[in-house]
Amino acid sequence: MSDPSKKELPLGGIRVADWTVFQTGPSATQLLADLGAEVIKIEDPKGGDYARGSTRDAGSFLNLPHGLPYGFECNNRNKKSLAVDVTKEKGKEIVYQLVKNSDVFVQNFRVGVAERLKMDYATLVKYNPSLIYAHCSGYGKKGPLAQKPALDPAIHASSGMMLGIGEEGMPPIHLPGAISDQTTGIMLAFGIMAALYYREKTGIGQEVDVAMLGTMIWVQTNNILYSLLAQKPRERQRRDRAKNPLVNHYRCKDNRWLLLAHFQPDKYWTQFCRALGKEELIHDPRFATLKDRENNAAALIAILDEVFATKTRDEWMEVFSKEDLIFSPIKDYWEVICDTQVWENDFLTYFNHPELGEIREIGIPVKLSKTPGTIREPAPQLGQHTEAILIDLLGYTWEEVEMFRDEGVIL
Repeated sequence: MSDPSKKELPLGGIRVADWTVFQTGPSATQLLADLGAEVIKIEDPKGGDYARGSTRDAGSFLNLPHGLPYGFECNNRNKKSLAVDVTKEKGKEIVYQLVKNSDVFVQNFRVGVAERLKMDYATLVKYNPSLIYAHCSGYGKKGPLAQKPALDPAIHASSGMMLGIGEEGMPPIHLPGAISDQTTGIMLAFGIMAALYYREKTGIGQEVDVAMLGTMIWVQTNNILYSLLAQKPRERQRRDRAKNPLVNHYRCKDNRWLLLAHFQPDKYWTQFCRALGKEELIHDPRFATLKDRENNAAALIAILDEVFATKTRDEWMEVFSKEDLIFSPIKDYWEVICDTQVWENDFLTYFNHPELGEIREIGIPVKLSKTPGTIREPAPQLGQHTEAILIDLLGYTWEEVEMFRDEGVIL
């Protein structure tokens, strides 16, 4: 269906009609676009995706020189923009024609919006019986919260995450960075791929339903299962009372932190003590076994705090590397983006932007050896591809396009 030059990409030939806003839906379709799908972003001519106006994050302005926010640029790369007013009947008809020529339709509006605007599955499947219709909601399609609006922080709160992280006695903690948006985007893309595979086998399309709340419960599987089995909330752990002191974090001499991750602590206890230069702890009866260390965790952590404070983080990393211990520096975001490991694996990458020159971008996390995804095009300006889509893909005439524009149906 789409550009023949993209056929060598894994999703080449798949066309996605993308009626999504903000971050959850656009992040899902970005994943599809990176892997070669032709993604046509349906936007309101009066401003487009709300994320086009998201100019601040953590108090900082994040607009790029060409006017688009950095987050919008990343989440909407490799896409085309069709600016059409779907509240007008002629606008709906344009979308219906696009649906006839598409494989997937994606939307993430509040439950009930698509039905009201006649953009729901029951309506669109009449125009394309094999359509994959994917919808992402906040709380799911059923229940008392089905129509409640939801953004990332609200899902952190309602999924238990804000009281699942941090230490005992701390106020609730919200993880910045739209974690539930991005994670749900992955889940939505996964559902679309599964439905496409089934349609490839059977020719049958279907509806895909993903909720942010359900995704974040799945992400917290261990914590939720603990609460199910124990019939109580999982307790927040205090660092100075960690039940396994070898799965804990410690402040070093330079005020930076090192994390230990030994989930088989008995296996590593001897070499850990040797690396610390505290061989006398190996046979200390207070710490001889996992249970002993749990029962005397506060005493052991107090000792370890004193020891870690004698060397810098880098010095401890060198020592622990020689002993093949399991550890990691606790990094801030600047350290992450300066990490050679990140760049050599293209987790962050460079993109030659036609207006901005070379910029740094989030890379493509899925690596395919023979058909890797690519960053080919920047995020579109609002309505940038409207005329080309209407004329070249949908078969409208120039006269019809001008009529649509005069009537306010398109930008």
